[in-house]
Amino acid sequence: MAEKEMCWRVTRAAKKRAAAAALVEDQSANKKRVVLGELPNLSNVIVSADSNTGLDAQKPKHITKTKQFKKLMNAKKTIAANVNAEDLDAKFDLDATSDDPQMCGPYAPDIYEYLHKMEMEPKRRPLPDYLEKVQNDVTANMRGVLVDWLVEVAEEYKLGSETLYLSVSYIDRYLSLNAVNRQKLQLLGVSSMLIASKYEEISPPHVEEFCYITDNTYTKKELVKMEADILKFLKFEMGNPTLRTFLRRFTNIAQKTKKTTNFQFEFLGYYLAELSLLDYSCVKFLPSLVAASVVYLAQFILRPKMHPWCSTLQKYSGYKPDDLRECVLTIHDLYLSRRGGSLHAIREKYKHHKYKCVSTVPSPPMIPVAYFEDINS
Repeated sequence: MAEKEMCWRVTRAAKKRAAAAALVEDQSANKKRVVLGELPNLSNVIVSADSNTGLDAQKPKHITKTKQFKKLMNAKKTIAANVNAEDLDAKFDLDATSDDPQMCGPYAPDIYEYLHKMEMEPKRRPLPDYLEKVQNDVTANMRGVLVDWLVEVAEEYKLGSETLYLSVSYIDRYLSLNAVNRQKLQLLGVSSMLIASKYEEISPPHVEEFCYITDNTYTKKELVKMEADILKFLKFEMGNPTLRTFLRRFTNIAQKTKKTTNFQFEFLGYYLAELSLLDYSCVKFLPSLVAASVVYLAQFILRPKMHPWCSTLQKYSGYKPDDLRECVLTIHDLYLSRRGGSLHAIREKYKHHKYKCVSTVPSPPMIPVAYFEDINS
């Protein structure tokens, strides 16, 4: 009896579902289908309303907000066309008007203030003189050769630039704590890049690939052990702001002040930033200061007759021209091959057309002293 009752219930439920489906089908048959090409006409019916009939009050809220946003943007464009680019940030926040969603618009000031505090934390900073105080067998030239080679490795495996900057950061921080034999320096380099790849890349290269790239000088076991040693000594503090973190923002601000997008300027900034990785004397500078120096120097190289700094860049970077002097002159010497002239990987990389051949752009041999004076004086 129970089985018969259950069968009856199932049959009745099935009949109800069939009746409901028939009703929906009938309604669908009577409902007019909307062709994609007709959508603009339909939207006009919704938006258009005679203000005298009081239908304005019935407009969807998002339409009203869209109109207000368009009015605001038109006002910004009008002001931007009539004011000097130097004063643009006095009217509107350049962070908030950025078209790049990764710049995080309204949150950018707080984010970069936090990142600036983070970059100054001692646990995330290498010692500025670790070669003199800690290392006995590693020299500045050896470090430069290692970094130049890591640039080639990053190109070979198509790794992101952030991975390269993190790798060099791990190397410098590890060398600040441990004396390393020169025979183990390359092992330290590939192990650092392995960690950075795991942290930053979606599909990092395998351990075997890093062994291969060293011509199997080191075994998988040695590489994994060095990886563990690095993580242990750095106490797993892997995430820290790098030069590229700040360069992205400063480049955006510089282009906003010029009201233009210049790919040659962007690539030149990337080139100068990677050159700074080669020189041990740049280790003592904060990443944000190096990023500001890179933007300063890139503007000078492309427009040597114009002052490379302005009040807007000074406001957003927090650095005056005189603060940048030492770092700018060091990177300028690197650019002119007065320093690190025997290291070719980065220079060859940026000779390619995809980077606008920025490593071949000529630069004046000297930067005028007046360019380092206070821009408000």
